[in-house]
Amino acid sequence: MGFLMTEPNSISCTQLAETYNISHDSVNRFLEREDYTPHDLYQEAIQHIDNYKLIVSIDDTVLDKPYSQHMDLVSYFWSGKHHRSVKGINLITLYATDQNGQNIPINFRIYDKSEGKTKNDYFMDMLSEVLGWGAKIQFITGDSWYSSTGNLKTIRKYGIRFMFGIDCNRKVSPEKGQWFQLRLLPDFHQGQVVWLKDFGFVQLFKTQLKEQQRFYIVHQDEDD
Repeated sequence: MGFLMTEPNSISCTQLAETYNISHDSVNRFLEREDYTPHDLYQEAIQHIDNYKLIVSIDDTVLDKPYSQHMDLVSYFWSGKHHRSVKGINLITLYATDQNGQNIPINFRIYDKSEGKTKNDYFMDMLSEVLGWGAKIQFITGDSWYSSTGNLKTIRKYGIRFMFGIDCNRKVSPEKGQWFQLRLLPDFHQGQVVWLKDFGFVQLFKTQLKEQQRFYIVHQDEDD
């Protein structure tokens, strides 16, 4: 099972059978018989990292399934790789890195539209779970998809620091009574402290990628 979860290239029952010199049918029977949960993943993964001041990243990816006709969980999702909606399975993952640089996934969801949840709902569920299971998280990172005000407030409530991408149209105030969209903020400088609308103080950073600007916010303890 560990092979199928961690092998980045040849992810198939055939490759696993060849690697371990076992029959392909035995691998299929094993996968059909067993029913692994996110908690099973956490219990296995946490043994391989130092559970102290973890940096946890939230991200999702689309496993392309362009020719699938009747497969459960296959739908259309936005793909950062293809820069368009594609047909596939949407896998959402919490990825933990310890202070020694060891990293491993510690929770996951497969997007199921029948559940009526958003990716942000899954993120909050997954974060609550790993904290309940004992994960010692110091910092959370993610892209702008996961930087809703509700998410940021929940993370702050847990006492966890964060760095997230943020959309350029979010409003901030460099001084009381002045509000600007991020992309229109005058006199920007790296690490600038601003008030994020409906949240509070954050540090602001910006990178330039080709012709696109990307903004990031960092929130730490007030005494940092």
